[in-house]
Amino acid sequence: MLKTIDPILNADLLHALAAMGHGDDIVIADANFPADAVARATTLGHALRLDGVGAARAARAILSLMPLDTFVDAPARRMEVVGQPGEMPEVQHEVAREIAAAEGRPVALAPIERHAFYEAAKSAYCVVATGERRFYGCFILKKGVIPPSE
Repeated sequence: MLKTIDPILNADLLHALAAMGHGDDIVIADANFPADAVARATTLGHALRLDGVGAARAARAILSLMPLDTFVDAPARRMEVVGQPGEMPEVQHEVAREIAAAEGRPVALAPIERHAFYEAAKSAYCVVATGERRFYGCFILKKGVIPPSE
C-alpha cells in the first residue's frame, strides 16, 4: 500500500502509467471487449487487469495520476453505440464526469465507431481490462504532460 496512490492501481498498471509518454493512449475496456487479443498488438503486448472494477472507477484511479493531452482535439474517446452513434449510455456519462473531475473542466468524449475503436486500441500503449459489465464501457485516453515545477 502506498500513500496517496489509489489502491486499485496495481504494480503492473502503475509501471505502465509511468512508462507511457506524452501522446500515448491507454484503453479502458469493458468485460466484453477482446482485451487479450487486442492487447497483443499494443506497445505493452499484454492486457492489464482490473477485474471487479467498473469503467468509471478505473478512469478515476488512472486519471488521479495521468493528465489528459491538451494538444489534441479529442484526448478522450468512447466506443459508439452500434446504430446509434449519438447515444451515450450511462456508463459513458459516468466516465465523462470522472474525466471532468480529474481535469477540472469538461472534456468531450469523442465517439469512435466500434470497429475503428478496435483498430485504434491496437495502436495504444496498453489495454486495461476491467470488470465493467455494462455495454459500451470502452474508452481511449491520451496521456498529456505535467509542466515543470518552479
